[in-house]
Amino acid sequence: MTLQQKLIALLAGTLSLTLGVAQAETIRIAIGTQDTTINCATGGLLIRELKLLEKYLPHDGKYKDAQYDIQWKNFTSGAPLTNEMVAGKLDLGSMADFPGSFNGAAFEKAGRKSLFITVLSGSVQGSGNGIVVPKSSPVQSLAELKGKTISVPFASTAHGMLLRAIKAQGWELDKDITVVTQSPEVAGSALQGNKIEAHADFVPFAELFPHRGFARKIFDGSQAQAPTLHGSLVDADYAKKYPEIVTAFLRAAIEADRIIAAEPEKYSELIAKVTGIEAEVDYLFHGPLGLQTRDFTWKPEYRQAVKTSIETLRLMKRTDNDLDVNTFIDDSYIRTAFKQAGQDYDARLKNYARQPLVAKDAATGKTITDFSRLVQVWVAGEPLVRHYGTAEAAFAAVRKLEKEGKKIRVVYAHDRNSGLKLFATDAWFVSAKNDTSAFLSRASAEAWAKQHGGKVADYAAVLGTGGDRQLASK
Repeated sequence: MTLQQKLIALLAGTLSLTLGVAQAETIRIAIGTQDTTINCATGGLLIRELKLLEKYLPHDGKYKDAQYDIQWKNFTSGAPLTNEMVAGKLDLGSMADFPGSFNGAAFEKAGRKSLFITVLSGSVQGSGNGIVVPKSSPVQSLAELKGKTISVPFASTAHGMLLRAIKAQGWELDKDITVVTQSPEVAGSALQGNKIEAHADFVPFAELFPHRGFARKIFDGSQAQAPTLHGSLVDADYAKKYPEIVTAFLRAAIEADRIIAAEPEKYSELIAKVTGIEAEVDYLFHGPLGLQTRDFTWKPEYRQAVKTSIETLRLMKRTDNDLDVNTFIDDSYIRTAFKQAGQDYDARLKNYARQPLVAKDAATGKTITDFSRLVQVWVAGEPLVRHYGTAEAAFAAVRKLEKEGKKIRVVYAHDRNSGLKLFATDAWFVSAKNDTSAFLSRASAEAWAKQHGGKVADYAAVLGTGGDRQLASK
């Protein structure tokens, strides 16, 4: 072999080696989750625990010989997750509208860009955020908190809800009401020790604290009519380089949604096992007719929620960036994922229905078609929740079950006006003849009783137990 031939062979081998290395590239997929923010489950916890991302990652074309390094990191809030995304330590992450907007602003401040690529779960009415008071507090409404102190995680979606609610009351900050920052972990202890007069928080704490017995919910975000959502974001440079991986992540999220919709009790138990958030609370959100709706589409109300979050962050002087919501929200990836999954994105975009309930009445065996007085009962030892078309039938069943020595894990009722799913132990009821209806607040129950007749009672009274009861945790 001549010297020239040897050089050609050497160059060819080097080129082949170089191409081989490129083709065998190890691609990092670093995902930030908020496991305890349980309405994010389809964008994190379930994908991770069920290994759904691996199912959809590409292995053809430029990814033919690619190796994947999937990294998961859990956070308790959006702010530290954003810090790691901006620092280049994470590629994707899930959070609410407020921290999500701050994520976009932080990226812009760093001379880069992030994209809000999908909604995971939300409420166009605003349910999910809420205000609670200590269990022993006499306060029954937000109006009664004038002159008092409310804590809230600052720059959270609950903070935005609280500011809107305060404005609706016509109050001035620091004059009519004092707002201080407090994480949910600290707030739980403060509520138990009566060290705080009220606390506003995001999913699931406005429901979790009452369920654990040391707080009462007095205000739901739906009363502020402030749409709220949690969704997923991606580093724009990463999405540009690996669009197929972003789409694979969203395909995994769609699959997670299908799985939990089919067996909500089973996967509520899985979420509980991973997070420590009781399955009864998880089912409140993820079960049929849940407190929020799992929804991947960018409805106008969700786009407005992000826009309002950006504007509020500027007013709070948390950012001075003029983030353009039209380029920050990018629905192209979720549309592609829907198409690949054989689903119609535009049809889902127009659909505002909550997760449906198809069930037979546990008392009559007839299919339930009217959900206005629906009550659901989860009996300890039973894998599935029972559904009753009326409160009368449900409460009769509860009394019978308890007489037989059975334990009740949880009872859910639905607000007669809004359909909002409630823990029955924290709801108010109006009983008139053979019509017992549930309500979020005592004020709305009293208004219904005034208009339709009947007496207002708490759960213990309407059940006929004559006092507060502790529900079984299992």
